[in-house]
Amino acid sequence: MDADQEKDLQKFLKNVDEITNLIQEMNSDDPVVQQNAVLETEKRLLLMEEDQEEDECRTTLNKTVISPPQTAVKSAEEVNSVFGFSFLISEITLPSEAFLASVEMDAKERAKRRRENKVLADALKDKGNEAFAEGNYETAILHYSEGLEKLKDVKVLYTNRAQCDEKCTKAYFHMGKANLALKNYSVSRECYKKILEINPKLQTQVKDYLNQVDLQEKADLQEKEAHELLDSGKNTAVNTKNLLETLSKPDQIPLFYAGGIEILTEMIKECTEQTLFRMHDGFSIISDNEVIRRCFSTAGKDAIEETVCVSVLKLWQAVCCGNEENQRVLVMHPDRARLLATLLSSKVLAIRQQSLALLLQLAQTESGRSLIISHLDLTRLLEALVSFLDFSDKEANTAMGLFTDLALEERFQVWFQANLPGVLPAVTGVLKTDPKVSSSSALCQCIAIMGNLSAEPATRRHMAACEEFGDGCLSLLARCEENVDLFREVIYTLLGLMMNLCLQAPFVSEVWAVEVSRRCLSLLNSQDGGILTRAAGVLSRTLSSSLKIVEEALQAGVVKKMMKFLKTGGETASRYAVKILAICTNSYHEAREEVIRLDKKLSIMMKLLSSEDEILVGNAALCLGNCMEVPNVASSLLKTDLLQVLLRLAGSDTQKTAVQVNAGIALGKLCTAEPRFAAQLRKLHGLEILNSTMKYISDS
Repeated sequence: MDADQEKDLQKFLKNVDEITNLIQEMNSDDPVVQQNAVLETEKRLLLMEEDQEEDECRTTLNKTVISPPQTAVKSAEEVNSVFGFSFLISEITLPSEAFLASVEMDAKERAKRRRENKVLADALKDKGNEAFAEGNYETAILHYSEGLEKLKDVKVLYTNRAQCDEKCTKAYFHMGKANLALKNYSVSRECYKKILEINPKLQTQVKDYLNQVDLQEKADLQEKEAHELLDSGKNTAVNTKNLLETLSKPDQIPLFYAGGIEILTEMIKECTEQTLFRMHDGFSIISDNEVIRRCFSTAGKDAIEETVCVSVLKLWQAVCCGNEENQRVLVMHPDRARLLATLLSSKVLAIRQQSLALLLQLAQTESGRSLIISHLDLTRLLEALVSFLDFSDKEANTAMGLFTDLALEERFQVWFQANLPGVLPAVTGVLKTDPKVSSSSALCQCIAIMGNLSAEPATRRHMAACEEFGDGCLSLLARCEENVDLFREVIYTLLGLMMNLCLQAPFVSEVWAVEVSRRCLSLLNSQDGGILTRAAGVLSRTLSSSLKIVEEALQAGVVKKMMKFLKTGGETASRYAVKILAICTNSYHEAREEVIRLDKKLSIMMKLLSSEDEILVGNAALCLGNCMEVPNVASSLLKTDLLQVLLRLAGSDTQKTAVQVNAGIALGKLCTAEPRFAAQLRKLHGLEILNSTMKYISDS
């Protein structure tokens, strides 16, 4: 689906939602809501009619743009056409009474014309329905289209015409929403499932709508049970209603509301009480109360104001626990959504704690996470969450747990990528955290989230381009190195983030890459296998940035350490080790000689050529080719099958062309160093294969 289609679909879905809301309100038991919905519907229809007519002509009166009566415009056009020319009337002056009379006459004429067209459109609709019932879809479409020519705002003509096309997804969206508004839940589900059959690419939108059906059906059942409980006269139900009525009294002292809210919170034990709270407008009674609003908005809160705020947050936790409809009502209100994000960074610890507890509760369900991501200020929320790293272990871990839950959602990842320039200062601030003061486990969680997000190329590009972010990684790594045993998990997680950053080329700077390499060389002395592997992984990506750092690596004994990796390490460690060896042997003869000294028959390196990991094979072939430049090495391999293995790799159809290229180069060096290998190559008709690899070498 291209961008224009996606934009059109989203606009269409928004219109469907608005129309559905009007349908629901017109079916409301509240006469005021019902009347307002009728008026709004009439207003929408009038605007649609005006939109169709307003492009016909524009004229000005006292520099204010107005739309003159349609009949007057036609009259002017007729006069102009008689004389064979046309012009734009830029100003027109009419006596006010005459003008108003003209407008009134035109309005009556349009109303009369609309009534006539409505009769014709309805008749054509009926004819279309008859043809549809007979299975004559082409005729039905013709009648519906003729009806729309008479009156363009008859929605049923559009939907009926669309039903003649079994693959019209918009029609099923309309039907799904309409049946949902009418509480025909099973029919609504079938409509949405039909959309998936037609276009599986709409899975995300359909999933959201199916979720709406489930939630509304569940809420409907809850309200039915709550009504029955209230009618039965059960004390809890009656008391909930009465207490909300008491709390709706305005201008009481703050302690009055705090006490009432605490009592109400204790009463809400089950889903029924939660539903009664919603049915009796409990959210608005609390959040719209002026005294309570002042308590929330006051910067320097006294003990009583703090008590009020905490009591409200505990109440919201009680009414939202496991109740998805209540969660929706709470979060979708703009004022409450803004309040939740603000309270999380309150200077009052108790308010921060209760706000965090409420948001964590919401994030336990998919719908709750969706509400948070769609309706809260995520930049402010993220800033508040990372600030919890300076709190106790329990609070910091809770905050990072919430951050983790959100970061796993695709919508959050999309938002993070789009808004990274604005949130980068907050995540960079995490890297400036003192590991001696902060919770190590929470800090690890936060860095791990950043590492996972950096796996996305666009996100990684922004992070890698930020010098302050790169320096923050180095600074934190240096602080943690002061006590590797204590901060082992932080170092391990941070190296994972840095490995992703090093995938982005070019680096922040050569100076940065050199410093990172030095830190990793130091960490290669660690006794921790995880840290060793990740340090080697980072080094394999930064080492080639400077010959100076390669020299330092050789002096630090990196060849010996990497050969040990190849003997004892797993596949991941071997992949990093052989790449480091390839870089070293490609640049320095001393490295080649040391590899031969540690692996005289090159058996370790040759064994890697049989790996299924193409990156590992390609680097092993490169390293072997480099080692052929050491005198007498090629001759010592005459009794091995190295030539056959390299020939097979050079002529293979591997996905990584580096395998063919490096194998071909190694073959060339092998035959140059030992002519007897060249003779074997000719016998095996290997020159043709070797020549075929030249195209890869020339392309590279």
